[in-house]
Amino acid sequence: MWLLVALLAAAIAVAIVTRRSAVPYTVGLVLFGLLVSLIGPAVAFPVSPKLLLAIVLPGLVFEAAFRTDLAIVRRSAGWIFLLAIPGVVVVATIVAALLSATTTLTFTESFLVGAMVAATDPAAIIATFRHVRVPIRLETIVEMESLVNDGTGIVLFAVALEMLEGGGSIGGSAVAFGVSLVGSAILGVGLGAAAARIVRGVDEHLTQLTITVVLAYGTYLVAEAAGLSGVITTLVAAGAFGTIARDDLTSRTRETIDVVWEFAAFLLTAAVFLLVGLAIRPSTLVLAAGPIVWGVIGILIARAVVVYGLLGIPSAMFARRGRPDLAVHRPWLHVLFWAGLRGAVSVALALSIPADVPNRELIQGVTFGIVLFTLIVQGSTAGWVVRRSGASAV
Repeated sequence: MWLLVALLAAAIAVAIVTRRSAVPYTVGLVLFGLLVSLIGPAVAFPVSPKLLLAIVLPGLVFEAAFRTDLAIVRRSAGWIFLLAIPGVVVVATIVAALLSATTTLTFTESFLVGAMVAATDPAAIIATFRHVRVPIRLETIVEMESLVNDGTGIVLFAVALEMLEGGGSIGGSAVAFGVSLVGSAILGVGLGAAAARIVRGVDEHLTQLTITVVLAYGTYLVAEAAGLSGVITTLVAAGAFGTIARDDLTSRTRETIDVVWEFAAFLLTAAVFLLVGLAIRPSTLVLAAGPIVWGVIGILIARAVVVYGLLGIPSAMFARRGRPDLAVHRPWLHVLFWAGLRGAVSVALALSIPADVPNRELIQGVTFGIVLFTLIVQGSTAGWVVRRSGASAV
């Protein structure tokens, strides 16, 4: 209880301080947690990494997916899935290739690092968007990419860990990866539709709100128990529920859901970014200083390949063929490149690595270093990039 109150008090203090600075709120939380871990007494991680993901991810994913305009998502669905599925694999592979060539890590160990840092965390960027306005379609692409690639990144991490421990082949792992994503999506549609049907028979707003809580966390737990992706299942279930049930919800219910879930997302975000800062030990960063530099270079190169190559080239083709409505504008590409921040999911995955994995501390150190670079450097300069790119004017 004392820890909870302390986290909330710290979140309030950081929010007040960062309101008057260029540092995003989430970056301020990480810096505060890092400062405490540096100069304060040792703080034990209060929950297991897997439990942290189970508490944080369903709430954040449901809140974002439920309030997202599906009409905008449909226009950009191809780009979102391009970034969040093949893009994740490309990032993990490029990071693995560079780290294995420049450090003592093997390719399989390096691929584990790549899998952990492949998923983006847009919290700092989205916070910037509240101060520097950008088109809603660009904001949706950034946010939805992170929601989908959280799921694909976690699945890829499981595949990489299995390969590192000597199980599975590349072909078998690729099949398992695809089956997990497809199976999760199918399960999410079914559970979301079922919850929407239940809501139709209920007209009390608190009961309807409770159904959304059960849907968010229940789908995650069911999917994880079935060996599927809890994040993808929850994301699809929230979208299906919102599409089917929105007209059956009273205005009071919709307002209640929006307010309660927005508050829940604020609490979850504050807690997780403070814990990220507390979880990163400075000694681990010092041990991995050299590999961290190569990891940062790798993550920037990989993000550039994905955004300007995988996304930019076909987008330019659409523009030349007279379909600018389908293209991603060039200024948006610059924002998407710099929006490739890593955060809580990467840290939680690193902490969940079994103790008997070779080079565990070095692997964790590289992952933590990449996360800190993207949050502090990219997160703090995101507003400048948005303004300089001209993305707001497109």
